Amino acid sequence: MKNNVSADDLAMLLTVLREGGFRAAARRLGTAPSRVSTTVTRIEEQLGTPVLRRTTRSLHLTDPGHLLVDRVGPLLSALDAACHEVANLGGQVQGRLKLNVPGAVMPDILPPLLAEYRARHPDVEVEIMVENDLVDIVSAGCDAGIRYGSVLEQDMISIPIGPRLQQTALAAAPAYLEARGIPQTPEDLTTHDAIRYRLDGGALLPWELQGTGQSVRVEPINALILSVSALDTGLRYARAGLGVIHTFRNWLDEDFQTKNLTPVLPEWWPEMEGPHLYYPSRFAPAPLRAFIEVCRNTTGK
Repeated sequence: MKNNVSADDLAMLLTVLREGGFRAAARRLGTAPSRVSTTVTRIEEQLGTPVLRRTTRSLHLTDPGHLLVDRVGPLLSALDAACHEVANLGGQVQGRLKLNVPGAVMPDILPPLLAEYRARHPDVEVEIMVENDLVDIVSAGCDAGIRYGSVLEQDMISIPIGPRLQQTALAAAPAYLEARGIPQTPEDLTTHDAIRYRLDGGALLPWELQGTGQSVRVEPINALILSVSALDTGLRYARAGLGVIHTFRNWLDEDFQTKNLTPVLPEWWPEMEGPHLYYPSRFAPAPLRAFIEVCRNTTGK
């Protein structure tokens, strides 16, 4: 059995996984699908074990394939990034930046950062994966992730991104409050209908309010539960009068100005730490380093 698999063949295998199939990988690489398929078969023959399970609709890594990709993927990414960096010394940053982010940063925090990034580095292709659970960004093929208050692995670096502090707020439609009454204390919320969010892992996002020197967790009546992936859609249901919503305060500014929604218990609105960008400490390719620079220059502004 030979096991001298070439780096080029392994890079093609990673492209198949990243693009989701042989044909898509072939389009990305500008080659024939048959060549891609032959390359994967050659890898399996040289290793003496299957690395992919193929069906008519999908493909999945075998256990040996997972081990191979977990070990080789970061090495090839570092090699590719180093070559790009050396080739582009003194020139424009090039390559791909792939981020894994929660839905909460998509409407307002990420767009201005990426606009600034693209203005500085137009030759970088940016790809965003939206997931709300903490993931292994290396195994997911991402350069960096963004999360709120997550405990990270020891080999990860974390920096603030966007505002250092964010406030969450309670609001409801005027018609709803006219019919049901305006809550005067956090305890009053236990008799009100609520628009809630459920995490991908199954738990509901808690309603934790902060007053003068005290913190209160409230359990309202769950009138509507949405996936946290639809975090920015809940305002539509609040405007329609389905109940009280607890969400980011800055997302409510326009509705407060137009009086589509009314603030509820503003003296109890809590603050939370803003999101962080996290990435492996051992290596940061040029596109990621450039994004880190943008984040550091704009965070908290």
